[in-house]
Amino acid sequence: MNPQISGPQHLIIDADDTLWENNIYFEEAFDKFCEYLNHSSLTPPEIRSVLDEIEIGNSRIHGYGAVNFGRNLSQCYLRLAERAVDEHDLRRISAIAHEILSREVELLEGVAETLACLAPRHELTLFTKGDPAEQNRKIDVSGLRPLFAHCGIVKEKNAVAYQDLVRARNFDSDRTWMIGNSPKSDINPALEAGIGAVFVPHERTWSLEREQIRNCDRRLFIVNRFSDLQELFG
Repeated sequence: MNPQISGPQHLIIDADDTLWENNIYFEEAFDKFCEYLNHSSLTPPEIRSVLDEIEIGNSRIHGYGAVNFGRNLSQCYLRLAERAVDEHDLRRISAIAHEILSREVELLEGVAETLACLAPRHELTLFTKGDPAEQNRKIDVSGLRPLFAHCGIVKEKNAVAYQDLVRARNFDSDRTWMIGNSPKSDINPALEAGIGAVFVPHERTWSLEREQIRNCDRRLFIVNRFSDLQELFG
């Protein structure tokens, strides 16, 4: 890939599954949940479908993160359990989700080196959704916070959220790019908001973050790995 974007840019960068692993821990928790539920007939994909329905509804009210995931799992358990549910069951389900909070922050390949390369030449903004306490912990533990001029945490990343960020930070939209792995939260709403986007695919992206990328004009780039950003914004 030859350098395609010259001059200083405003680079807005997603966190979960763009900078560090995240969804794999939720998938592992879901597997433990299925084992504990031990349903006599429903397969894990069928259980996942019920959980997805619950998560779609609850995310609008409570947002995202491990604590809210515990609430979603508990509601799923109450709906699907084939025996009487007691407090021990609900405590165990919550514990499965809360184990995610203790997981190490595992940076994805090339992230630390690439951010260190980009930070002197461009203004970096970390922009993520989720529970502020959970996300701030990961940002701090990652050691990446000093590389960002600003870190923003919102309940939902949609076109309005990007427009608000661009306005608040006084960014030039023509020199502003959203970089992330989620078509739903990173790419499509950024393009709708009138800024550029760089899609960095992750094979384990959460199913509810997947959707067709709707706008494939010149403001969209797709790279194979995070380290490719060094050349794209060279």
